[in-house]
Amino acid sequence: MLLSRIKPAKASASQDKDAKKEKKLPKFEEFIKTRDYTGAMTILEFNRHSGEGSELNDRWLSYCAFHLGDYKRALEEYERMLKKNPTDASLWLSSACCLFFLGMYTEAKDAAEKAPECPLQTIILFHLSHKFSDEKLLMSYHSQLQDHIEDQLSLASIHYLRSHYQEAIDIYKRILLDNREYLALNVYVAMCYYKLDYYDVSQEVLAVYLQQHTDSVIAVNLKACNHFKLYNGKAAEAELKSLQDISSSSFTFGCDLIRHNLVVFRGGEGALQVLPPLIDVIPEARLNLVIYYLKQDDVQEAYNLIKDLEPTTPQEYILKGVVNAALGQDQGSREHLKIAQQYFQLVGGSASESDTIPGRQCMASCFFLLKQFEDVLIYLNSVKSYFYNDDMFNFNYAQAKAAVGNYKEAEEVFLLIQSEKVKSDYIYVSWLARTYIMNRKSRHAWELYLKMETSSESFSLLQLIANDCYKMGQFFYAAKAFDVLERLDPNPEYWEGKRGACVGLFQLIIAGHEPKETLRDIIQILRNTANPQVEFIIRIMKKWAKENKVIV
Repeated sequence: MLLSRIKPAKASASQDKDAKKEKKLPKFEEFIKTRDYTGAMTILEFNRHSGEGSELNDRWLSYCAFHLGDYKRALEEYERMLKKNPTDASLWLSSACCLFFLGMYTEAKDAAEKAPECPLQTIILFHLSHKFSDEKLLMSYHSQLQDHIEDQLSLASIHYLRSHYQEAIDIYKRILLDNREYLALNVYVAMCYYKLDYYDVSQEVLAVYLQQHTDSVIAVNLKACNHFKLYNGKAAEAELKSLQDISSSSFTFGCDLIRHNLVVFRGGEGALQVLPPLIDVIPEARLNLVIYYLKQDDVQEAYNLIKDLEPTTPQEYILKGVVNAALGQDQGSREHLKIAQQYFQLVGGSASESDTIPGRQCMASCFFLLKQFEDVLIYLNSVKSYFYNDDMFNFNYAQAKAAVGNYKEAEEVFLLIQSEKVKSDYIYVSWLARTYIMNRKSRHAWELYLKMETSSESFSLLQLIANDCYKMGQFFYAAKAFDVLERLDPNPEYWEGKRGACVGLFQLIIAGHEPKETLRDIIQILRNTANPQVEFIIRIMKKWAKENKVIV
């Protein structure tokens, strides 16, 4: 259903004069024709309070309130009429529609069932069975739908809600072939293409409707969302400027939608003020608040918000997977990691998502958690052209490259990352240090350590540098790392590592693979240890230095 629109008008001076002369009130029908439901309600309220009220007046009042999105007011009017005429089936069905849009699904079902069987009752119960996730009942009402436009539109909307976007598009296009004057269907088609990530196509289809209705809240908002996906938040926000001027307090849902999307377009700015009250109003509000908490590293709050959500769409499954993965990594919980892996596999393996970009990312995430990095790369390679400048994608891509031993490419991808937050993360620093060492650039790895503050993470990085450099035969930096480790923790293993590195480097110097001047540094490193073996090793090194005229 399309949200209605308000066209605020300011009369010119000449019009004011004419109005004073004529002293005529605008006609109710004129407001309905221009979809100015606030104006129409004003006249209807005036009629009621001036003694000209009638049942028809009340029905129009309910109609206007409903089309303004004020479902509570519309329901109050229908309930008032039902007290006078409790057997009127149309009033019960209209009440059911209001209750449905208020999220009171059980009450909506009770109201709809009080009316005799009819096409509108079937449609309402069809949608309610979807809300109740009752597949058997859903299929039962599906079989009762006729080849009428109203029934087919309801079927298309259920396809949309169940993420069957192509099926919905097929129905809308079939109806449009015979009813080109139904311009609003172009908005629905555009929404489906948006969900399928065809943002350019969505824009083209949407333009057909916007040419006639430039002030449509839903259409302009969708255009802004397309701009957000195609360009950036600023471009999207610019599209919403016109709506901010048009919208009034009468457009509660329209205003809420705009406020919600502005938070998204502004990268989460104002999220804690705007999103919490909208959680039960706009479905995406909960998901976007979860994303905000994740970006703020408040994983526990994100988990608390989403843990009771029963996912029904790919986006909800993906977000629950991401939250469980983050919580599992933070807490070292295998249970949460397993749940995340299952969610990712469910989305990535589904027929509707397997060939989409999010679907392939899900399969990559699933294999990442299973540490099957060859498979990770198969999926990430298939979508990397879409994420060249995406820091989080490059972070995961580089890790996978390094995990399979492709350190040269891993180093290149790590260095593409611009985010200071990512670059200060220990996982990033440790993996980059490893790729440097494996690419025989140990000095760069040592410089990463020197930039770190003293902490448990810097100690872990020292251990990584010491062991990896030793393994790669880059003994000078292995010796330096083991030397610092030994001074921080007098563990005999660190002395043994330092001794092996020093002797290994001495051997490389003798073979001519390292500069002779390095011997002076090695002797100094050895003297930092109070061990009887030190003097014996230094004596041998000095003897060789003397014979080869090396100043130590």
